[in-house]
Amino acid sequence: VRAPRPAATLAAVTCALLGNFLVLRRQSLMGDAISHAVLPGIVAGFLIAGTRSTLPVFLGAGASALITVMMIGALRRVARVEAGAAMGVSFSILFALGVLLIEQAAARHVDLDADCVLYGQLEYISWTPPESWSGLLTPDALAGLPRQVVVLLGAVLVVVAFVLVFYKELRLTTFDPAHASAIGFSSSLLGGALMVLVAGSTVAAFEAVGSILVIAMLITPPATARLLTDRYASQLLLSAVIAGATGVIGYLAGAFLPGRLGLAGGSLNAAGSMTVVGVAFLLLAIAFSPSHGVLARSE
Repeated sequence: VRAPRPAATLAAVTCALLGNFLVLRRQSLMGDAISHAVLPGIVAGFLIAGTRSTLPVFLGAGASALITVMMIGALRRVARVEAGAAMGVSFSILFALGVLLIEQAAARHVDLDADCVLYGQLEYISWTPPESWSGLLTPDALAGLPRQVVVLLGAVLVVVAFVLVFYKELRLTTFDPAHASAIGFSSSLLGGALMVLVAGSTVAAFEAVGSILVIAMLITPPATARLLTDRYASQLLLSAVIAGATGVIGYLAGAFLPGRLGLAGGSLNAAGSMTVVGVAFLLLAIAFSPSHGVLARSE
């Protein structure tokens, strides 16, 4: 039995929750930068360790993320390049390096390719469920869960715990960082922790859903929720709901809609179809948002 929907939904919700703070802090490009820049670290960790287990890949991605931050800082200080341009140059260089490393891995007959990085492996995640609902939470059933689902479930729990524990601090440093610093909260420290979580969540989601869906889920559900509400808590909850719906609807549309329409191939790439659904939700919000939509502002 295939289990791509849980993996896609968990990845989408994880990225969307963190993406809210990138959108609100006007650092949306940082999510794009990190999701591209960790690629050489992921590939290097895989090539050195010879396994796709979480620890070496995460360590490689962490080192790559650190190098990215140093590159961006150096470009801004030495070359006096604008922040957005510095991020764009840094992640372009590192992503290109990652692609070259993937080509070297392919030349060495290592099980890693560009399609996996771009689109993920949602269609190949499978699981044999128990015969009854009562057996769903048994040790044997849980032990049989796909590794990608287990990793993404852990990522969701960590991100939710982070948001709940630092709920007030995140709101304060996001909307009024100067006041936060004045009363003793370190905006840079909390921002650094947020970037670490973004990098970690990117690594957790990379194998399952690929870079395209990671970038889309970091931005489109939070941006959609931002158009629909002006309340902090409501935006967090709404973005998670939109992300979950994007995962489910996008997978179903990609798997079954082409066949129903009689199109060649019978199905579409899951990550691509989910990204299209996420953008469709954003376009609907742009048009019909009750307070920020095009129609509301034209009246």
